[in-house]
Amino acid sequence: MNLFGTAGIRGDVVERVTPELALRVGRAAGRDAGEFALGHDGRVSSPALAAALTAGLESAGADVVSVGQVPTPALAYASRGRRGVMVTASHNPPADNGIKLFEDGQEYDGDAESRIEDRMTDADGPTAWGEWGQPRRTDVLPAYREAVTEYARGHGADPEDLTVAVDCGNGMAGVATPQVLGALGADVRATEANVDGYFPARGSKPTAETLSKFRSFVAATDVDFGIGHDGDADRIVVVDGDGEVVHEDTVLAMLAEHYVRASAADDPVVVTTPNASGRIDERVEAAGGRVERVHLGALHEGVARERAAGDANTEIAFAAEPWKHLHTAFGDWIDGVVSAAVLTRLFAAESLEDRRKTVTERPYRKVSVDCPDERKAEAMVRIEETLPEAFPEASVSTAYGVRLSFPDDAWTLVRPSGTEPYVRIYAESDDVDELVAEVRSVVEAAIEFAQ
Repeated sequence: MNLFGTAGIRGDVVERVTPELALRVGRAAGRDAGEFALGHDGRVSSPALAAALTAGLESAGADVVSVGQVPTPALAYASRGRRGVMVTASHNPPADNGIKLFEDGQEYDGDAESRIEDRMTDADGPTAWGEWGQPRRTDVLPAYREAVTEYARGHGADPEDLTVAVDCGNGMAGVATPQVLGALGADVRATEANVDGYFPARGSKPTAETLSKFRSFVAATDVDFGIGHDGDADRIVVVDGDGEVVHEDTVLAMLAEHYVRASAADDPVVVTTPNASGRIDERVEAAGGRVERVHLGALHEGVARERAAGDANTEIAFAAEPWKHLHTAFGDWIDGVVSAAVLTRLFAAESLEDRRKTVTERPYRKVSVDCPDERKAEAMVRIEETLPEAFPEASVSTAYGVRLSFPDDAWTLVRPSGTEPYVRIYAESDDVDELVAEVRSVVEAAIEFAQ
C-alpha cells in the first residue's frame, strides 16, 4: 500500500498529509456512514486537518462527534461503539502530521485501510445534500481520565508515598497523565505539561537523548521514578530514580508478568513482536503464561489471531511492542496513560528497583545496516540461507525476518526496515558485540550479493 504505513498515514503537512488529502480520506472513510468520533493532537496543523476531515466525513454521509484536542488513547476510548479518526503524527517532528482510523476502539487493520485507499482512487463527489452528516461536540477527557483511574486501582497499591516525575514533552500527555496519577494519590512533578505544537522543550519522541534534561531533574530531586511520553501519549519511557532510562523490554517484561499472574485463565497469552527480548518470555513463562509473536506494527492483528486460535480457557492478558502497550482488559488500543497509571501502582506495591531484580537484563543491541530498498528482497532471501549456515547450533524462525535462538537464551533477529533504507539487526547476548559483528558480516555480504 502506498498511503498507509504501520501506524496510519504520516508525513510532511506541505508535501504529503495536506488538507486536500485529509478531505479525500474523510470522504472515503465516511462512505461507511454511521458516526465518527474525531480528535486531534496539539500540532499547529492539526485543527485545519481536522476541519478537512470533518468536511469529507460529513459530505459522505457520516455524522461527526468532535472531541477536540486529546491524546490518541482518549480518541480510541471515544471510538468504542462507533468509528474514530485521530489527527496526529505521534512522535514525528512538528512539521509532520498524520491520520489514524479506529473502529470500536481498534485501529483499522490492513483490509480496512486498503478499502479506504481503493475508494480514494474513485471520482465520487459528495453524497446528495439531504444525506450529509451532522456535527456535534462532546468532552471525552473527564470520562477517559476517570476510566483510567478506576482501571488502575485494580492493580498494585495506593501510591500516596510515591513521588513521580512526568515529562509530557509539550504533548497531549499534559492533559491526562499528571491528572490521573494525582487522582491515584501520587505526588506528581509534571514538566513541559503545556501543550505546544512546536515542541519547544524537546523532540516529541522520548529517548535517552531527548530526555536528558528530565533525567537530570529526576536524578537531582527526591523522585522515585520518572515517566516520559511522546507527542500523543501512546508511548511511554520509564526513568529510574538515578535518571537512567529503564530498557523498554524490561518495562514490557514487568507488565507482562504482572498481567499473566493476575489472569484467572488457564491459558494466559502475551502478544509481542520478534524484536522483543527473551527476558519477556522468561518472566511470562515463570508466571505460567506463554508468548506469541506478530510482526511489527500488527499488535491488533496478533491479538485477534490468538483470540481466534484459543478456546474458552485462553485470555490475551497483555500485548506490547517496545514503548507501546495494549492493556487488553481496558481496551484494544495502545495507551501510554494507562501504562503510567498501572506502573505507578505496581511500583507502589513493590519498588521499581526490586521488580527489576527479577528480570534478566542481558546486553541488547539494535544496529541498522545500509541497504537500498530495491535490494532488500533479494538480500533477505540470501540471509535466510546464509545466516543459519553461519550459526548451525541455533534454531531458526523465518516468520518475521530471520530470527536465531541459541541454547544459552541469546538470540538475534534480522529484518528489513519497512520505512527506511536499512536492514535491521537486533541481538541479545552476554557477548552481544561479538554476536552483532558476526551477524553483520553475513548481512553485509548478502546485501553486496544482491547488487
